[in-house]
Amino acid sequence: MQATVNGIDTRYVFEDRSGGPALTFIHQLGGDLSVWDTLAGHFRHRFRVLRYDVRGHGASAVSNSAFGFKDLAADLTALLDAKDIEKTHLVGMSMGGMIAQQFALDHAAAARSRVLSLTLCDTASRTAPTARATWNERAALVRREGLGAIADVTMARWFTADFRRANRDTVARICDVLLRTPAEGYARACEALRDFDVHERLAQLRVPTLAVAGRHDSGTPPALTEALAQAIADARFETLDAAHLAPVEDSHRFAALLETFLRQQAQQQAQQLHASLPASVGQRST
Repeated sequence: MQATVNGIDTRYVFEDRSGGPALTFIHQLGGDLSVWDTLAGHFRHRFRVLRYDVRGHGASAVSNSAFGFKDLAADLTALLDAKDIEKTHLVGMSMGGMIAQQFALDHAAAARSRVLSLTLCDTASRTAPTARATWNERAALVRREGLGAIADVTMARWFTADFRRANRDTVARICDVLLRTPAEGYARACEALRDFDVHERLAQLRVPTLAVAGRHDSGTPPALTEALAQAIADARFETLDAAHLAPVEDSHRFAALLETFLRQQAQQQAQQLHASLPASVGQRST
């Protein structure tokens, strides 16, 4: 399915069968919505599941100018509006986790909060000034030589050696998505990542948050994901036996963590609703 989102032709998949709350998945740099295929299948019977290709990735168009994370969060806002989704649980991996943080901050005011919960995977809340030159170099390399120039090193960073040996088809499929990513779309996302920093604002968030890191992640070391969890009130931090794409590499454990987390949110919301009812209403319901 395609929608025009802030002038960008955007591919998305919305499985609206369950009648449950919305659950939105946001992919990594150099990925597309297919990275969530397995998890979407797991949750679609209890949630209305939305996945989409971030601008410049997959089958979504490359924008004509540079963009930042406020633009990427605005894209998500427009897509949710187009599908009449008022509130959603958000799951973001790597770059997707940064989009989720920006979106949550842009909608942090209680009167306009649109986030039911945040699950932030293998991600950070800022790019250190010392790392910014690396993003410039990667953008320049991809513009000059294409995604093939970084494919091997990216797969080595995304998955452990054991996983790559045992799951060659999965790795090949995800690598193919990387290789088909438009070079300019990838490069412009690198430049957005270079400038990302919301760390000092995370204390504003009052959203149930689960932060997950792969213990073997060299691209975004677990300490960075733990640091953002510590900056958000009452956030929970977990690690998985995986590298950078932990929800893919350790998908069963991740699905169990996410399922438990979402169930807890539903129970707490039900308790809050019950507590807010007048006593006479509560008595009639028992």
